[in-house]
Amino acid sequence: MTGLMTTASTQDAGTDAGSEMGVEDRVYVAISQALLSGKLRPGMPLRERNLAEAFGCTRGAVRKVLARLGFEGKLVLEPNRGAFVPQPSLDDIRQVYRARRVMEAGVVATLCGHLTPEQVAVLESHVADEARAHADQAVEASIRLAGAFHLKLIGMTGSGDLTDFAERLVAKTELFKALYDPAEYIHCAPTEHAQIVAVLQTRRVQAAIDLVTSHLDELEARVIARAAEAETPDFRAIFAASFRV
Repeated sequence: MTGLMTTASTQDAGTDAGSEMGVEDRVYVAISQALLSGKLRPGMPLRERNLAEAFGCTRGAVRKVLARLGFEGKLVLEPNRGAFVPQPSLDDIRQVYRARRVMEAGVVATLCGHLTPEQVAVLESHVADEARAHADQAVEASIRLAGAFHLKLIGMTGSGDLTDFAERLVAKTELFKALYDPAEYIHCAPTEHAQIVAVLQTRRVQAAIDLVTSHLDELEARVIARAAEAETPDFRAIFAASFRV
């Protein structure tokens, strides 16, 4: 134990920055995967000390990772309280999906009928990866790949500013899905994304807009339904034993 503490202190002091950065990357990936797999529940606190003990690293490394996840919108950071898994309100969820609908309607309108064969091949390959993750029932990979599909589309507009903005929105909706609807997510994405790729190869702009907006509408509706259930406790079940004769 003394040896571990000595090593941790040395790393915290910055004498082994390369090794510590490797630890930060591993902690970042592990927490991100836990979020996307639904293992971390809404409102759950993430304590530096507990995480450092779990990962066998320094609190300084954990602190940097939590700050990064907070900047990305994947965690909520509260002064003097620490980091928490987001617990978005129904209005928060609606606003993010509304922004995505407006943005992605413009994206597909721009791309419709203008994708190159190379871009189509990239999208079709990605959808195939999604289908494999779906077949394997890999929830975390499915959520990550589904979000990446939309980011690939947005990236094909050639607008770096739009892509930067989209990354924040997609990260939030990925988290909403993981927190409230992880199992259902993998049932639809590959098929619906394949349909989007197909219509983008035509010049049916309104059909493309309708398809992507209805896709996002359906995802939002499921998340909202599950989030509403989480907000409304089942008092009948909670107090059933109190009224048994």
